[in-house]
Amino acid sequence: METNQEKKLGDILTGIADATIIGSPDVPVKNIIIDSRRVLPGSLFVALRGTQTDGHQFIATATETGASAILCEELPQQTSDNVTYVVVPDSAAAMGQIASAFYGHPSRKLTLVGVTGTNGKTSVATFLFQLFRALGYRCGLLSTVQNQIEDEVIPSTHTTPDSVALNQLLAKMLEKGCSHVFMEVSSHAVSQHRIAGLHFAGGIFTNITHDHLDFHKTFDNYIKAKKGFFDQLPKSAFALVNVDDRRGTVMVQNTKAKVETYSLQTLASFKGKIISDTLTGMHMEINQQEVWFRVIGRFNAYNLLSVYGAALLLGEKAESVLTELSNLKSPPGRFEQFHSADNVVGIVDYAHTPDALENVLETINHLRHGNEKVITIVGCGGNRDAEKRPKMAAIACKYSNRVILTSDNPRYEEPMDILEQMRKGVPPLDYKKTVVIEDRREAIKKAGEEANPEDIILIAGKGHENYQEIKGVKHHFDDKEELLEIFAKRYSS
Repeated sequence: METNQEKKLGDILTGIADATIIGSPDVPVKNIIIDSRRVLPGSLFVALRGTQTDGHQFIATATETGASAILCEELPQQTSDNVTYVVVPDSAAAMGQIASAFYGHPSRKLTLVGVTGTNGKTSVATFLFQLFRALGYRCGLLSTVQNQIEDEVIPSTHTTPDSVALNQLLAKMLEKGCSHVFMEVSSHAVSQHRIAGLHFAGGIFTNITHDHLDFHKTFDNYIKAKKGFFDQLPKSAFALVNVDDRRGTVMVQNTKAKVETYSLQTLASFKGKIISDTLTGMHMEINQQEVWFRVIGRFNAYNLLSVYGAALLLGEKAESVLTELSNLKSPPGRFEQFHSADNVVGIVDYAHTPDALENVLETINHLRHGNEKVITIVGCGGNRDAEKRPKMAAIACKYSNRVILTSDNPRYEEPMDILEQMRKGVPPLDYKKTVVIEDRREAIKKAGEEANPEDIILIAGKGHENYQEIKGVKHHFDDKEELLEIFAKRYSS
């Protein structure tokens, strides 16, 4: 990441207690770079050990291109006299501290709230962003869907950017007058130290179910990664957890932060109750106050509760918060509804885990009021947790009248291999109502052809994404566009 500022190396190493410096700490640092191909004269090159490559292999390249300093875990055999080497036990953890210092510790000057959990992160972070803007604050958002500074949208490539990009974004948010920033905190980000060096005003836990086992290997490791976020929170922060999730209390066992809770089922700091839930809205009671919301579904009841709780913990008044929350809409690709001229309901949702798919389908079935068919289109991504594939198919069959298994983001896997693994989860009694259509466009078209007025089509898995990733290439594909095209054809015919 490039910047116009320049700092002395020693000044940005002050928070690194276990660093060994070989060379002068007075060398100037113009930027911090993790890709050796982007090194410029005056760069601090960080040698990271990644899953695909080891940055230590590119130290020589970085010094030849003009790097003034190298941050590494192992000193190269050959060193350059005019380069300063900083050796640390963990380059990624140190980089977070250094990036924060280089950009002037922006998170300390912002009210930064992190949201972690398997499902609901995007909705909660986006709701908080919308809410606090409505309450009159200038805000920033860091999410899977997009990064945003007020109305300025910055495309997002990871749930949580690397620590250099993250601090640069936070510094820009501060520069633009933001006071509050709401961000998703992924388990990868915690494990890879992307949030190292950040100061959080609060953390929110939504829930935890099986996901990302391709990266974490075991569910226990996944839980520990999520818990790691709360372990890092300072005493001045709040830790707001969903106690209806049995691991909610586990998350905050070692936190120094002030623990608060939210629940639909038991006593909690912030208690909610669903009074009614329809396709047009949800009527809830929150801490004994009744409110009507435009978003629907039990999963959104939890999201709203966490947002309400966080807002009050940040000093806002209950009445103002509930008034503004009642006007919020779901983020793009999160239970996003579309209606054809002849009353077929289309729902596009990001649900890509068994638990998320079950939540969405349970909600749809709860909202049905007659003999409408539920047609579910679902796939699974390639080069990711394969354990969930048969489970996703089984859940789709359990709650749907018709199931179309299709390609998602196959990445480097063969789509039919993924679909065969999904098909193993289809119960024998559900074979007749299940069909495999590899081409996602054809799958959506098939659903449109089979749907009758009042039927509900769920297109799950991709939500806000406008691409399909195949063999390393992202091809334009948008579930919403395809659905609306099918609906337009129904109208014209």
